[in-house]
Amino acid sequence: MTGGIVAAGHDAVADAAAAVLASGGNAFDACVAAGFAGAVAEPGFTSLGGGGFLLAHTAGGDDVVFDFFVDTPGRGREGERPVPHFLPVTVRFLAAEQVFHAGPGSVAVPGCLAGYLHVHARLGRLPLADVIAPAAALAADGVVMSVTQAEVLELVGPILMREPEAAAIIAPDGHPVREGARLTNHDLARYLALLAHDPDGASFYRGPLADALVAQLQSRDGLLTKEDLAAYSVIERAPLASEHRGVRVLTNPSPSFGGTLIALALRLDGLCGPPEPWGSAARAVRAVEVQVEVDRRRATTHGATKGTTHVTVADDEGNVASMTTSNGEGSGDVIPGTGVLLNNMLGEDDLHPDGFHAAAPGQRVASMMAPSLLIGPDGDVRLALGSGGSKRIRTAITHVVSALIDHGEGGVDLTAAVESPRLHWDGEVVQAEPGHGDEVLDALRDRWPVNEWPSRNLYFGGVHAVAPGRGGAGDPRRGGVTRQWPHHFSS
Repeated sequence: MTGGIVAAGHDAVADAAAAVLASGGNAFDACVAAGFAGAVAEPGFTSLGGGGFLLAHTAGGDDVVFDFFVDTPGRGREGERPVPHFLPVTVRFLAAEQVFHAGPGSVAVPGCLAGYLHVHARLGRLPLADVIAPAAALAADGVVMSVTQAEVLELVGPILMREPEAAAIIAPDGHPVREGARLTNHDLARYLALLAHDPDGASFYRGPLADALVAQLQSRDGLLTKEDLAAYSVIERAPLASEHRGVRVLTNPSPSFGGTLIALALRLDGLCGPPEPWGSAARAVRAVEVQVEVDRRRATTHGATKGTTHVTVADDEGNVASMTTSNGEGSGDVIPGTGVLLNNMLGEDDLHPDGFHAAAPGQRVASMMAPSLLIGPDGDVRLALGSGGSKRIRTAITHVVSALIDHGEGGVDLTAAVESPRLHWDGEVVQAEPGHGDEVLDALRDRWPVNEWPSRNLYFGGVHAVAPGRGGAGDPRRGGVTRQWPHHFSS
């Protein structure tokens, strides 16, 4: 091991993790610090009011998934539930569009704050105040909006400008904060300062903050209750393990579906025999054939989140953390006095196959998020990775894993694997990033309709990956950057 490595979706997030490593923290301290920093620097993707998963590999060889995704709300309600405030909003990507729902009725029980505190207590080393400090400074001093975050805030602006509290954070001049401008969140800075020294007293899962949050949402026809917040807990799970061409793959297990579908895709690919040359028409056709078959088999399974980010950290002791979090598109609501944006996980149809608000209260919602590890025959982590990108999470991760396992000996390095053009079968059309040759596109068009995108886009996910002791790669589709410590910082 040559030092610590971070891959994340924003310079400030990667810097926060690297600073914690430099202060003597381990990979789990650094990953939690990145989570808090992401709540400031990536408001279009994540928040303390969202949910997520962290896959941990300890230096002692233990592997565990921390599930802190959202729960369905409504515990403790007597009688008939109110008709929730639910607002459909169309989000338009460069060459596709998707309908989401926002408003108080879209807010699920948040898990990120509980998850960060739980992981830090279980595996962290530094005092909590040191882990939160970079995020608190960002919120107070402001963070420069990256091109990715500016693009996302423009996309979800109609949601986040719905209520004045959220609009004051992301659009203080009446327009979502633009690339290069500075976003501050003074309420969040004050809240993080309180949280750093009194996490129990400052928690929004109980006490005065919980009362204020529930009162606000219920006054606006939301479903969240004090019982929901008090009952929320982080779940520790064994990772889902599979094998692909001699490499052990660990990923997110059931009840979420992303890891299961990745394992299925790799198994189906392995059954097709030796891999075709990387970049060839035969390889592209086979990749889509696998996606079509996975899609057919998942007809009764669901799970997605669009507004999603990922961070991966490896330290120089053998600890590795791979964490994916999401706030969906946001509901447009803010926890009173905290600057914490709330999620809209009840408003994504892929998360609710039986219909909106059909699930009983207290259910852990399934997700497509799939932080993953590749373990070599010696038991060491060869690669840690994950992605945002809704339904494209599984195709993005499978694409990178296949490139490295199937074709690594042939010269596909980590950066090339992450940056190479992707394909995604959306159930009707092959969505194709630019960069595939004419031979590849012609072969695909012989089999399926193809929509060729004019430029690389965050629609296709954002894989931020680390090869411990060797390097990392941040996905440019979602502002990806890397940092290495102690040798150098590089983006």
